[in-house]
This record gives sequence, C-alpha cells and structure tokens, in this order.
Amino acid sequence: MGLQDDIKTIKEKFIEVENEKSKKTKRFRYPFGKKVGRGQKKRNYVTVLKINENSKAKFLKVQISEQTFMEEGIPRLAAARYVLQEGRKNNPLIILPSWSVEPFSPLDNYKKSLLEGRNAVGYRLLLNTMKLEGVNAKKLVGNMLKWILGLGLVGVVAYAFMSSGGS
Repeated sequence: MGLQDDIKTIKEKFIEVENEKSKKTKRFRYPFGKKVGRGQKKRNYVTVLKINENSKAKFLKVQISEQTFMEEGIPRLAAARYVLQEGRKNNPLIILPSWSVEPFSPLDNYKKSLLEGRNAVGYRLLLNTMKLEGVNAKKLVGNMLKWILGLGLVGVVAYAFMSSGGS
C-alpha cells in the first residue's frame, strides 16, 4: 500500500509541474491610450512612466519640444539619452521620478554601477566562460575515452590474429 500511495503522489506532482509549464506568462501591455503610435512618434510624442513618492506609477503620453516636456507645470528634460526604446516596435519610453527634474538615464546608471563595482556584466561573462570551459573539459575526457577503447579493441583484434596465426 505504501508504494502505491507514493506512486500516486508522484503522478499528482508530475501533473502539477506539467500544468505550470503549459501556462504562458502574460506579456506586459501598456494601459489603453498610453502607447505611442507611428504618427505620434513623428510628432515627438513619448510614453512617460511617472513614479510618485508613494511608489505609485502612472503612464502619460506627452510631446517633446526642444528637448523638454511639461509635467504638472514643471519643465522636464527629455534628451535622447533619457528616451528608452521599448519592445519590438520601439515604443519610446521615459522613466520619470516625480522628485527629480532629470529622468532616469540608463547610460548614467550603467557608468555609476561600473564605478561602484555593482555591475553584473563582468560576473555574467565570467560565469559563461566557466560554463564553456566545463563543457570543453567533459568533451576532451569523452574523446580520450573513445581513443583508449578504440586502441584496446585494435590490440585485442591484433592479438587474436597473431595468436590464431601462430598455431
């Protein structure tokens, strides 16, 4: 009875795992009317993700004129280094903290993380190199084993010919 119960629980867990794999993750979608269209891109519209002090986020659609845009009566910077291209259709996006006149700049943040030693790029490269070296070592051992077995087989065949030919 114990073995059958274990098999049933294993089957149930297997079914649960298969159901989790079959569920698709939902893609992020902009709120209705906040995504910039092709014609609006030509007229310098961007989607602004405004983050307030109380951690609430709000999407806006604004027009850039002379590298600035107005938000709540305050002119905000909107130079090319602040505009992110999001998605396959390159929807222009600006991340704007409400407490700052200057939006989030990925270039500045990247440089700052390099200077402070918080950047993950180096670790990712090291990890990838270590994985590749591990795979190559396994392949070399596998090839060496094939050569040893092949030479052993040739030795057995040669011994069989020599021992039977001498009788």
